[in-house]
Amino acid sequence: MRHGQAQQFGIEDSQRALTPTGNNEVSSIAKWFKSTQIKVSHIFVSPYVRAQQTAMIMASYLDCPPEVTTLDFITPMDSAKSFHDYLDGITGSQELGNVLVVSHMPLVSYLVSSMTNDEHSPIFQTAGVAQIQYNTANMSGELMSITAPSDLI
Repeated sequence: MRHGQAQQFGIEDSQRALTPTGNNEVSSIAKWFKSTQIKVSHIFVSPYVRAQQTAMIMASYLDCPPEVTTLDFITPMDSAKSFHDYLDGITGSQELGNVLVVSHMPLVSYLVSSMTNDEHSPIFQTAGVAQIQYNTANMSGELMSITAPSDLI
C-alpha cells in the first residue's frame, strides 16, 4: 500500500504528514479493505510520518488489530529486493498470514514487480493497495488487483 496524500512541503521528506484529503483517502480504502474480510496479521511500515499515519488508520479499521513493525529499509528509495528477501527470510521461520506493507512510491511499485517476477512496475495512486497472492515455497506471487480510492467512488 502507498500512503495517503501528504503535505507538499515539510521540514524534511520523512516528516511530511497526511493532508485532510490523505486521511480521507486512507479511511476510504480502510473501509473497503474491511469489507473484503481479509484478515491482516501484520503491518510492515516505513518510519516516515505519512506512512505511520496511514498504517495507524488502516489498523484502526481491522477487526483484529495486527502486529505493527516499523522497518527503516522500506522508505521511498530503498531496495524492493531487500524487503522481498527479508519477507522470504521471516516466512521461512514463521507463518505470517496476510501482511500489509505501507510504504512509498517508487518502492511499492518496484516491490510488486519484485514479488510477482513481472518486468512492469505499476504506478500507485495515493492510498492505493495491491493484492498479491504470494507463494512462500516458490518465493513468488501473482498480482490479483490494485485498488485506489478513486475506484471506490
